Amino acid sequence: MTPSETEGPYFVDERLNRSDISTDPGNGTRRSGVPLDLTFQVSRASSGGCTAMSGAQVDVWHCDAAGIYSDVSAQSSVGQRFLRGYQLTDANGAARFATIYPGWYAGRAVHIHFKVRTFSGATKSFEFTSQLFFDDAITDAVYRTAPYGSRSSRDTRNQTDMVYASNGNSGAMLLVAPTPSGSGYAATFAIGLSV
Repeated sequence: MTPSETEGPYFVDERLNRSDISTDPGNGTRRSGVPLDLTFQVSRASSGGCTAMSGAQVDVWHCDAAGIYSDVSAQSSVGQRFLRGYQLTDANGAARFATIYPGWYAGRAVHIHFKVRTFSGATKSFEFTSQLFFDDAITDAVYRTAPYGSRSSRDTRNQTDMVYASNGNSGAMLLVAPTPSGSGYAATFAIGLSV
């Protein structure tokens, strides 16, 4: 089973049904950063095995290369909606997002937040929230490039992150290792849920 983790302070239910979350839908401005093609593969687990979970809503949100989240008053980004959105899983349980490699901010390792929800009509019937983390060696390579390289070195790696290390081995279960793809990276993260 995929371990759950804290939602964190920056979830905003923007209701943005879109696969390309690298832009702000208000003005079309694209966030700069290394492209990341991120696919979530969602499965329902039972004693009989795993089956693809179609029609689930997968929400994603993360900071930009400078460590800023959109639509957060403390970061002076209210009204902006970059790097946020959701997709419904297809018949194979997949939800795909075009985004950028996340930046960092003080006290946290590099991560992306995600939430999986199902609905019966307008009523939420299930919710699961967690975070995924990135291989530190890959992050080191990405952060040597623009625009990441213009910042100081990040202060937290996976092993010292409060969320990654919070539940024993759960951080390692939330680790993704992107592979080079075009001018950026591609990654697939499998999620197993007891629904």
